[in-house]
Amino acid sequence: MSEMAASGSTIIVIEDEAPIRRFLKTTLSAHGYHFVEAITGEEGVLKVASLNPSVVILDLGLPDIDGLEVLRQIREWSTVPIIILSAREQEGDKVRALDDGADDYLTKPFGVAELLARIRASVRRANRHDTSEEPAIIEIGSIRIDQAKRLVLLNGQEVHLTPIEYKLLATLVKYRGRVLTHNQLLKEVWGLGYSEETQYLRVYMAQLRKKLEADSTNPEYFLTEPGVGYRLKDEPS
Repeated sequence: MSEMAASGSTIIVIEDEAPIRRFLKTTLSAHGYHFVEAITGEEGVLKVASLNPSVVILDLGLPDIDGLEVLRQIREWSTVPIIILSAREQEGDKVRALDDGADDYLTKPFGVAELLARIRASVRRANRHDTSEEPAIIEIGSIRIDQAKRLVLLNGQEVHLTPIEYKLLATLVKYRGRVLTHNQLLKEVWGLGYSEETQYLRVYMAQLRKKLEADSTNPEYFLTEPGVGYRLKDEPS
C-alpha cells in the first residue's frame, strides 16, 4: 500500500504528551491519514469503540489508566492493530504489552520513516487476516516458502530444515512483520512447558539465519528486537 493510498484511514493516538501528539498529527496528516487524538486512556477506549480506526498508537504512560490496562480493555472486543509507544527503560512493560496482544512497538524517540513503516505493516497484516487465508506460497526477498509442500527455497535452491526449524519459520511467517516475544515463540513452537527456555530459541534462530541469510551475523530478514524477541521482515522491496 502506498502512503497516499492510506487516505481516509483513521489512526487514533492515545498519548498525553502534547509535543508527541503534535508531531504525530503533522506526520500522519501529511501522509493521508485521518488523525484522532486522545489524552487519557478512558477517552482513548471510548474513541476506539466509536470510530473503528485502522490503527491505534498507544502510549504506556497515561495519566489516568495504565497503558497496559487500556490495551487489555480494547483487546476484549477488538482486533484493531495496536502500536505501543514506550521509553527505552520500559522494556518489561513492552514485553508484557506484546504478550497481551499489542502488534508492535516504537521506542521514543522514533523517526518518521520507522513510524510509517510500522503502520503500513500493521495495516497489511490486518487486511491479510481479514480478507483471505494465508497463501500457500510466501516470498520474502530471496526466500520462497511453499507451505503446502513444506518446501523452502533460497535463490531457487532447496534448503533442508529440521522439523523444529520449519515450525519456527512457519510461526515467524504467520506473524511476519510483527514482533514476537521470546515467550510467544517458545509457546507456539515448543509448547507451554518451554516458555522459559530462551536458549532453545537462540540456537534455532541462529540455525535459521545460517541457512537462509546471506550473512548470518548481519541478518536482513530474521531481525532481533533486543530484550524482547524477533521479527521476520515484512516490508516490500
